[in-house]
Amino acid sequence: MSEPNVPRIVAGETAVLARRYARALYELADEGKQLDVVADDLRGLKVLVRDCAELQLVMRYPRLSRAQLVDAMKQVAATAKLDGLTGKFLMLLARNRRLQVLPAIIDAFLADLAAKRGEHIAEVSTARALTQPQKDQLLAQLSRIAGGKVFLVIKEDPSLLGGLMVKMGSRLIDASVKGKLARLERALKSQQEAA
Repeated sequence: MSEPNVPRIVAGETAVLARRYARALYELADEGKQLDVVADDLRGLKVLVRDCAELQLVMRYPRLSRAQLVDAMKQVAATAKLDGLTGKFLMLLARNRRLQVLPAIIDAFLADLAAKRGEHIAEVSTARALTQPQKDQLLAQLSRIAGGKVFLVIKEDPSLLGGLMVKMGSRLIDASVKGKLARLERALKSQQEAA
């Protein structure tokens, strides 16, 4: 199972707001037995927010009225075919002028869901897109390591040159060409300093 984008570390007031909104959405989704539907919607929204510059602008532009923000989010909900609960939640964020917190809310919701289900999130950075068989093989290996269900959060990072990096909890696996070159450079510098 893939999950787009990498969760970001958020602190301060934004983190508090994100947790409150995420908790409220989680409780509503749980009551309505819609946790999986809402989680899927949020994963899709993450991709949309990441990839759509216009949406990023709308979310951060302070001069749009609340009505304009709500209308824009109605269009997003319709285009993305969001569930009713997710769409209403998106419009609530627009009315409250909290759209800029949406990525942190999504991360908090998905992290809560994963923790309550005993699931793990693996943040994977690759030099180029993985094929479906590669994703399946990586998912199987990480599931064995984690001892449970794993969601992949995959992003492309051409600066890695080749290979991949995986962060799962406090574990970091750097199998990238960039990482190998950096380790080689450090080893050479330490040898030069020792000489």
